[in-house]
Amino acid sequence: MRVGIIAALPGELKPLVHGWEPQRSGVRGLSVWKTISQGKELIAACAGMGTNAALRGFSAVEFLGALDLVLSVGWAGALQPGMKPATCYSPAEVIDTQTGERFAATTGEPSVRLVTTPQVADAAEKLRLYQSYSAALVDMEAATVARLAQMRGIPFACFKGVSDSEHADLPDLNGFIDAQGQMQMPSFLAHVALRPRFWGPLLELGRNSSIAAKAIAEGVNRFLAENTFEESTKREQ
Repeated sequence: MRVGIIAALPGELKPLVHGWEPQRSGVRGLSVWKTISQGKELIAACAGMGTNAALRGFSAVEFLGALDLVLSVGWAGALQPGMKPATCYSPAEVIDTQTGERFAATTGEPSVRLVTTPQVADAAEKLRLYQSYSAALVDMEAATVARLAQMRGIPFACFKGVSDSEHADLPDLNGFIDAQGQMQMPSFLAHVALRPRFWGPLLELGRNSSIAAKAIAEGVNRFLAENTFEESTKREQ
């Protein structure tokens, strides 16, 4: 059984892929890891934030062979009050806000819905998304991964760790994300260095993200240990 695991950033995967074998990608911003665990071949990749990066990440794991299961993992922002930062959730449904498409996960918490948007959502946008979709979480990649899995007839699941609350006062990150979905850290750090009101929230974001990444790894490992899936019909042909 071959499982593809798609994230956006290396930090989201760090606890999960600890001890895995890095794979050469030859593509800037694309990182790939591989391991064998409990009879499953696990391939994880991250290529940056957004739709195009998710496409590259999916292609990278699929390049190593047809997949039987696909997981979208990583950080997400909270939309709904009560979603605890640094906690991992498994949404049962993912919505693409650009197309209106809805994708059901093979497994997940029925009360947790995730929306995928083309940009990082600020507090005002989070409120709008919550009111419009009754969603609990927001990210930038899951809908793309879900769509690609659906096209191939592959089971899909999602594990998202909450990096920031619904009312987090964070700087606008969108202007610091390049066309490849990579964060331009020197420019961003220079920007926030002059804005001390963001220092505390960013430190909290970092703490939440680190703990959330560990929670994601625990959730994924537990899920893979407890579940088996039949190979996809495409794989059998």
